[in-house]
Amino acid sequence: MNRRRAWRHLMVAALALAAGLGLSAGWIHAKAALAQVLLERAWAHSDHGRRMQRPWPWADIAPLARLSVPRLQRNLIVLDGDSGQALAFGPGWTPGSARPGAASGLTVISAHRDTQFGFLKALRAGDRLRLDGPAGASEYQVESSRVIDSRQHGLPPADSEDGLWLVTCYPFDATVPGGPLRYVVKARRADGAAS
Repeated sequence: MNRRRAWRHLMVAALALAAGLGLSAGWIHAKAALAQVLLERAWAHSDHGRRMQRPWPWADIAPLARLSVPRLQRNLIVLDGDSGQALAFGPGWTPGSARPGAASGLTVISAHRDTQFGFLKALRAGDRLRLDGPAGASEYQVESSRVIDSRQHGLPPADSEDGLWLVTCYPFDATVPGGPLRYVVKARRADGAAS
């Protein structure tokens, strides 16, 4: 079976899974879950984000980093951008913030509240996070979380602090997508954790 036909079969299987769930929300979750499987495979072939490896032939995104949350047993592949189209498939790195794995600076990663970043509400101060990227790995420790209004607060410059922000829409149980509120988890680099 050629590669194109294999991809077609994989997508048909994903559509069948979503149809079996019977809800459009089911399709969103099925798509996000399938995307992480394909992104994981591309990540394995990307030399930890050092080489661009598309997760499927027509993708305009590629894996850039891996975010791990040991206490919650979460591992997510982070994409090389945070456009709405990219976030449909996984968490995305915000261009203009420090690149994942950089020795210093503020790295910002966003994802949807109803798929990959639904777990943010379960993070607690002191939780450890690991971000593997092209420049190496960085360990972080959660400091705090808060809700901000995106109409009044923008993201700080990349050189304003040394840490990691995880950002998603708020509230978590909203039935209408979008809105101006953002849930932000702030983490600081753990001592001696850059590698």
